[in-house]
Amino acid sequence: MSVADLRDRIQVERKRLETMKLNHAISPLENTSEFKKVRKDIARMITILAEKEKDQK
Repeated sequence: MSVADLRDRIQVERKRLETMKLNHAISPLENTSEFKKVRKDIARMITILAEKEKDQK
């Protein structure tokens, strides 16, 4: 996965998390552990992105 793809994917996942939070405020989600999973996925992608950017320099 390229750096640009990772940036796009991070943006999509952040938007998804924001939407989930808004939906949860209106009507509670059944599985709130999804928040944790999405946050951790975003953190993993950011870590991989940083490693790839470091390797390119």
